Amino acid sequence: MIRFDTDYIEGCIPEILEALQRTNEEQTEGYGMDPHCDAARALIRKAIGREDADVHFLVGGTQTNITVIDSILKHYQGAICAESGHINVHETGALEATGHKCLTIPTKDGTITASQIEQLILDHYNGPSVEHTVQPGIVYISFPTESGTLYTKQQLTVIYAVCRKYDIPLFIDGARLGYGLMARTNDLSIQELANLCDVFYIGGTKIGALFGEAVVILNEKYKKDFRYNIKQRGGMLAKGRILGIQFEELFRNDRYFAISKHAIDLADKLAQAFKEKGYSFYFPAETNQLFPIMTNEQMAALSKDFIFSTWEKIDEDHTAVRFVISFMTKEEAVDELIAHL
Repeated sequence: MIRFDTDYIEGCIPEILEALQRTNEEQTEGYGMDPHCDAARALIRKAIGREDADVHFLVGGTQTNITVIDSILKHYQGAICAESGHINVHETGALEATGHKCLTIPTKDGTITASQIEQLILDHYNGPSVEHTVQPGIVYISFPTESGTLYTKQQLTVIYAVCRKYDIPLFIDGARLGYGLMARTNDLSIQELANLCDVFYIGGTKIGALFGEAVVILNEKYKKDFRYNIKQRGGMLAKGRILGIQFEELFRNDRYFAISKHAIDLADKLAQAFKEKGYSFYFPAETNQLFPIMTNEQMAALSKDFIFSTWEKIDEDHTAVRFVISFMTKEEAVDELIAHL
């Protein structure tokens, strides 16, 4: 069986294993205060073109989301997000367990618009029960979205303008950031993205690392005491250098972007094959997540040799499914899938 169900089923790039072995007997300070974390921070600051950025390393995406959002929100505030947003549907209510409601916006493709965000904010402050409902306190989006779709530079620019207008921070979940940046349809650079939000994170778990996410704080207002929040949320890894070493290797010689492009190239090849075989897509095929619509018979036939995810039932005979290409997917695996189509 060949797996195409997600992008964290493999381990990591070989450079990380080699670096972990090479540094195994080093003695360093703990909790992310070691030379490897410092070197990784420097590489990330250089990549995003922001020497003023604070960079922190955490273990996983859910932990990162709740640590960042909870550190910013007051106890009576919530997070604006797409109804399909990761914090709303894929984190077991982790954010709401901290006392912060997800304030959801309807979406067809995983993205939300500046006008939707502004309308939600205005509806709150102009409503008859303004002090009896949760106050919008942050805007959360992901790049790419849960649907594998992207925000354009123009869309992100106007969203950030609305956030600044109402003094609400914009936080971008970048669990699959590299795949989004390397997508053929993307018109945003990582430097531009870093100037169109207050906080974002660079995903390592799904792109090359054994585990780990790099939080990048750009707004001075949210930098102070962030490490207290990391510790309180169980995110301050004692052997913090293990995270630093991984991001040191990912951002050495642009490795992060190269492995992301590898996945996108294979995803584009697979998407083209789906189209040539007559399949349609539930969401636009832009990044490493593809959502073709299949008949029950097609799903049953492919399931004999491949593992993929069901996404949404279209009707009695058709279902939208998800195939995911990772940083380590082999071209031969994609070719075998294409042959079976």
